[in-house]
Amino acid sequence: MVDKILNSTVRANSLVENINSRLRTYFTLRRELGNEYLEFLQFFLNHRRFMRSECKERVGKSLKELLTGKEHKHWLEMLGFELFIQAA
Repeated sequence: MVDKILNSTVRANSLVENINSRLRTYFTLRRELGNEYLEFLQFFLNHRRFMRSECKERVGKSLKELLTGKEHKHWLEMLGFELFIQAA
């Protein structure tokens, strides 16, 4: 079973570099990364809805919605803020 998992695990430097390049933009303005900031970043990334995706079933859904199958409010509303919706 361990061999099967090891053989199916992607071991590529490009995968790590891709993740680092995506996260780097969130770290450039911070001198120190504390637990509160990392927890907020994790919350944001898990609850932010995809604006576009190659998979059409992902558009308009967040990672949490895709994993749980349950809809949730906008992430700002979940933090207690009122979401501003511009009139058309």
